[in-house]
Amino acid sequence: MTLSGGLRYHYVDEQRYRNADRNIQEREVLLFVHGNPTWSFYWRNIIKAFRDRFRCIAVDHIGCGLSDKPKESEYPFTLQRRIDDLCRLIETLDLKHVTLVAHDWGGAIGTGAAVKMPERFDRFVFLNTAAFRSEYCPLRIRLCRIPFLGRWMIQGLNLFALAALWTASAKRLPQDVRQGLLFPYNNWHNRTAVYRFVQDIPLSPHHSSYETLKNIEETLPLFREKPVCLIWGMLDWCFSPEYLKRFLQFFPEANVCRIADAHHLVVEDAPDETVQAIEGFILR
Repeated sequence: MTLSGGLRYHYVDEQRYRNADRNIQEREVLLFVHGNPTWSFYWRNIIKAFRDRFRCIAVDHIGCGLSDKPKESEYPFTLQRRIDDLCRLIETLDLKHVTLVAHDWGGAIGTGAAVKMPERFDRFVFLNTAAFRSEYCPLRIRLCRIPFLGRWMIQGLNLFALAALWTASAKRLPQDVRQGLLFPYNNWHNRTAVYRFVQDIPLSPHHSSYETLKNIEETLPLFREKPVCLIWGMLDWCFSPEYLKRFLQFFPEANVCRIADAHHLVVEDAPDETVQAIEGFILR
């Protein structure tokens, strides 16, 4: 799909239905929204599990995955623009009866889209993510936000993506998985979005994305009547169990699946448990 400015916005669209005559517009949609520094590849096992029953769509944010990777002068790399891009895809494909499945930054981006078009969303699945403000920021991420040093670490040495493979997973990921996760981020330029995601964390009211995130947070109670599922890797040092507790303040009736031995990359650490949790939630 092409966005304004001619940028190519890549997405996966899997739909292997037993009933081939079923109208595509009537099918329920699982919309997978990734965070940083992953891409649509992260959702591969979950899509395989559900593509014969649902239309599964997984986006690559601009600068990530197989989407175009513009220069910083060509694209704002802000939370609001990420939300606008996702809304454009939803409108273009005319997606309805959407279940949002969001991880990491995908929580704020996906929920931001739901705020703008709530009539299109039926359910929410959040995995080690946030859609609200927090002053907490781990030291290792704060180091990546230091001017010059952070850019050198992330874009030069690729330390943010490399570290995620070892410190955000509870197990040693197979080599082909590590290669797959790193594939789009193979040089300085292609790691621009990874760096800008880190810089876009709004830790104070003076940040350009602060008001966007504040608006999402203030709108969360509007979705209290919608079914919500929270799947959490309890070993996560970034989106720690404290974020799960915060979500439960907004959605006290949510389904909760705590995976004790999973880390931030919960889908990699516990694919079977994740599939079972989502299946039990959406097919109940």
